[in-house]
Amino acid sequence: MGSKNSGAVVSCYQWAITIGLLLAAIVENFTKDKPTRTSWRLPISFEFIWGSILAIGMILLPESPRWLIKKERDEDAAHALSRLVSLPSDHPEIQAELDEIRVSFQHEKQLGESSYLDCFRPANKILFRTLTGIFIQAWQQLTGINFIFYYGTVFFKYSGVSDPFLVVIVTNIINVLATIPGMWGVERFGRRKLLLIGAVGMCVCEFLVAIVGVTVSTSNATGQKILITFVCVYIAFFASTWGPIAWVVTGEIYPLNIRAKAMSLSIASNWLWNFAIGYATPYLINKEPGSAGLEVKVFFIWGATCAGCFVFTYFCIPEVGLAFSSCDDQEAYILF
Repeated sequence: MGSKNSGAVVSCYQWAITIGLLLAAIVENFTKDKPTRTSWRLPISFEFIWGSILAIGMILLPESPRWLIKKERDEDAAHALSRLVSLPSDHPEIQAELDEIRVSFQHEKQLGESSYLDCFRPANKILFRTLTGIFIQAWQQLTGINFIFYYGTVFFKYSGVSDPFLVVIVTNIINVLATIPGMWGVERFGRRKLLLIGAVGMCVCEFLVAIVGVTVSTSNATGQKILITFVCVYIAFFASTWGPIAWVVTGEIYPLNIRAKAMSLSIASNWLWNFAIGYATPYLINKEPGSAGLEVKVFFIWGATCAGCFVFTYFCIPEVGLAFSSCDDQEAYILF
């Protein structure tokens, strides 16, 4: 049910992240001029609103149909699925999907329990699949996208932009809007093609940002507009390709018996690199003692890593957007 749109559905995860980033940027813009500690207390306090919504939602939402089937609570599973897709619990499509879940569960039982060690076995290229998921999330972070969203205000300020907070809002709007074409195109153009296009586009834009930054004075208004323009185009390339599609690929490449554990390794890689880049970036761009003082030249690094994204995709990512059913593993990454 909806398997032909699985890529677009998974991409919604990234879209939700971009919306959250935009809301955060708007709140920070309205609180930045507060003369007291309110300027940082208000943004933090707003986080409790979304945390409360999540907590309440977790109480009200039913268990997943898959878990209920696993516990042999078929009637509850039908009810939960009917709430999810707004169809009667006895609707043929509901029953067909429940049958699919049952077959998938039985297939998993036949495969047996797996351990994290199984994720690194060479048989059937399981090791290659696991490493592909780990590294695609690492390369996603190494595109440098979080440099803009974590330190964008500082970067734009030192680049001569008069209102860096407003520019950050603009970049976040582009991030939200550009994700939509990615959600639309992931099923039409394929995962691999979009990843390759995105890597090339980001690489070119980041090298141009670095070149403009080191050759044009911060007092040159035209030069700074060009710099901001290439940053926006770079974000658009990321949002429509590497942003959502990295999640789509990791959701499709693993066979059933290791899927949960391999996915956890992939996501751990994402957050590990997220932390590492967020921690290291100030030391790369600042001119304080002990720092590299690269400033805008840091984009030469991000441009080089985007070139690495292209090489990685070319050699390690076949087209994975195959219409295989969740009830039949099809060895998932069948083109490997």
